[in-house]
Amino acid sequence: MDEARRHASETIGQRLRRVRRERGLSQRQLSSPGVSYAYISRIEAGTRQPSVKALRKLASRLGVSAEYLETGVDLAPREDRELRLAAADVELRLADDTEPAERDLRRLLDEAREAGDASVAARAQAALGLAALRRADHRAAVEELEAALTSPDFSPVRQPEPYGLLGRAYVVVGEPEKAVELFEACLATVEREMPDNATAHVRFALYLGYTLSDMGELPRARAIVSDALTRADGLEDAYMRARLHWSQARLAAASGDPRTALAELRRAVAILEATEDSRQLGRAHLLWAEILTFEGSAEAAGPHLETAERLLGTHPDVEDLYWLRTEQARYAAELGDADEAVARAREALELIPAADGAERGAAHWALGRALAAKGEAVEAETALRRAVELLCERQVWREAAAASRDLARILRDAGRTGDAVATLEEAAELAMRIGTQPPRTRGRA
Repeated sequence: MDEARRHASETIGQRLRRVRRERGLSQRQLSSPGVSYAYISRIEAGTRQPSVKALRKLASRLGVSAEYLETGVDLAPREDRELRLAAADVELRLADDTEPAERDLRRLLDEAREAGDASVAARAQAALGLAALRRADHRAAVEELEAALTSPDFSPVRQPEPYGLLGRAYVVVGEPEKAVELFEACLATVEREMPDNATAHVRFALYLGYTLSDMGELPRARAIVSDALTRADGLEDAYMRARLHWSQARLAAASGDPRTALAELRRAVAILEATEDSRQLGRAHLLWAEILTFEGSAEAAGPHLETAERLLGTHPDVEDLYWLRTEQARYAAELGDADEAVARAREALELIPAADGAERGAAHWALGRALAAKGEAVEAETALRRAVELLCERQVWREAAAASRDLARILRDAGRTGDAVATLEEAAELAMRIGTQPPRTRGRA
């Protein structure tokens, strides 16, 4: 890249001389009718600007493009922006450190706007939305993606990913109604523009079903997912079929049916193993471990956590990592490894954004259990009270009730019988709401 910048900073004459010498040609050998060697000499000396016709002749004889001789870049400006956009997008998705890609995208966005290149500008802004999501800045992601999707270059049929990312960000920042409105509009567009595109319909039906379940509208979510399953019958997209089974597992888990949830997860895992989609396979094992731990089968969850950590890789997305650390903390607490549980829970809390109350609540719950196992009753009580508060705010009733029962045990052991009884009564009230519990939002797009 440094060499490319140096070449771009050359004058036309300097560039012509360099390329000519690289080809082993004298000025006389490079000359041709209409472009004399004296003319070439004046261009190289900087005393003459070549005509367009002369540039084309010289470029042809040197084996480069006229654009390269003129600018030092072997692409037209728009082609160069397209190339840089593609390179930054790939770097953003694959590199451990996304800051260089973000800097390139910001620079590219400014250049595209100045050049009136609305298409590249919109796509650069969408990529910046993805970058914000990768560092768990969901509010910034909403701003970038909302701006990008005003461009006519985007359509749910042609580019579904940004719409899924925006909906996911809406849910995390506490605006699920906007996500529902977005996905309903996407479904309407798919039905209008490409009604036979089952893959596109299933994608947005699943996004909508996920969001409705997060809002506690389980009956409507089930109906949408059921319809999507019918449409997906015969779909060749294995990745989409795995998503369908995953969503069925989430709905079953939310409804208190772990057996069905595990059966659906087994189907999803079988499909993902065939497609070698390690990230989604890792998430499936992670959800499997979560259900097993919650149902009192922590020892069986261990292999799934190990598999999930291996499949998610050494540099997983932030959301995957804090989910993994929370489940590892719960697992360690259940098996009596209090120090490990505390370390994992605190690591999760450092990663989880403040806006994600459900995940922070789950991590505080794991931390409280671990601190209680260490005999640190005061700190455990603080963590569990915070867990109950956060989980209730997000209407995650099952976990809230369980955390409240753990809190009652700590209060009882401390001899605070009255407080323990009152807390158990609160836990019972929370448990009565479990039928309306939405599952937490994870790994949607």
